[in-house]
Amino acid sequence: MLKRNPLIFETPQNWKVERFDSDYLGNLLSLIRRRVPADSGKGDDDVVTVSGVKKEPSINKITWKNLTWVNIESPTRREMDYLAQNYPFHPLDLDDCLSKVQLPKIDEYESYLFIILHFPVFAHTTRITRPSQVSMFLGKDFVVTVHNGDLKPFAALPSRCQQDDKVCEGYMGKDSGYLMYRIVDVLVDYCFPMVKKTLYNLDEIEDKVFSDKVSASRDVAILRRDIAAQRRIIGPIKGVVGDLERKAQRYTQADLKVYFGDINDHLARLWSNLDECHEAIDIYKDTDFLLSQERTNRILAILTIIFTISIPFTVVGAVYGMNINLPGGTETGVWTAWGSYTTLIIALLISGLPVLIMLWLFRRWRWI
Repeated sequence: MLKRNPLIFETPQNWKVERFDSDYLGNLLSLIRRRVPADSGKGDDDVVTVSGVKKEPSINKITWKNLTWVNIESPTRREMDYLAQNYPFHPLDLDDCLSKVQLPKIDEYESYLFIILHFPVFAHTTRITRPSQVSMFLGKDFVVTVHNGDLKPFAALPSRCQQDDKVCEGYMGKDSGYLMYRIVDVLVDYCFPMVKKTLYNLDEIEDKVFSDKVSASRDVAILRRDIAAQRRIIGPIKGVVGDLERKAQRYTQADLKVYFGDINDHLARLWSNLDECHEAIDIYKDTDFLLSQERTNRILAILTIIFTISIPFTVVGAVYGMNINLPGGTETGVWTAWGSYTTLIIALLISGLPVLIMLWLFRRWRWI
């Protein structure tokens, strides 16, 4: 069901700012009441045209023929106020652009679509991938993108369009629906190097897992968490792109099924690679646990054998240290048949015989 466009009805004059939970939504309402349509021509005097480029603080406005692309990087309330005054956007959508806790979605209105997508960004300090939000407005003759600027290939795209007319025509030479496809395609392709890096990290961890000289438990845990984060980010993109293919068709004359089919193929490949990474890291986790347990058991087995072998010597030494009447003891006089060390030799023989029997049994039972 289509949502009602805020411009279709007249805003009641008795609406008050204090009735909103958010002061910012109240301020946006005030701006919407005195909104100027985007095509009214107001503000055209300050346009600097280089292939139709208009620059404002933190705003890149690129115009090619009848299509306008407004790109906002690192948005603040000032940029949202600008959109509220110049475009028919609902104040809740503008508030969502500043929020960092939104889920990927598509809201459909009578005159535009509002899309939120998340794409992965690798944090080198924590070694864990985090989501970066991209908010997009798609209308008949405009596309508005709002993001934080940390998606490098996409962040550099407006500058490329400003500097090269051929690049600008390639992206904006058709209509807004096609431009939206090109933007989403760039963002999806941005994910491939990250997944490729994850596959490379898996190969490195495999060598550590099967090495006895280094411990791979921490690296396996960090990479496993990173893969899970990438799956949480990329997974919802597939559903949103599927809906976008249908809903964006009314803003273009091109057949978006062909173009978005290519994006869906890329997403399927990304998801397949992440599934492979997920299965591999689970195998490495289990393997590392088993090998570490085996190493621990081997050490305990060696220590146990050493302790068991020492028991006969401990027993004989303790008995002869009691200062009681024993053959060869201090009370009855030591044995001297084989010299002054006769008693020591006999004690060693008495202790060594059980040791030899135990070693023979351990070997027979394949304990060693």
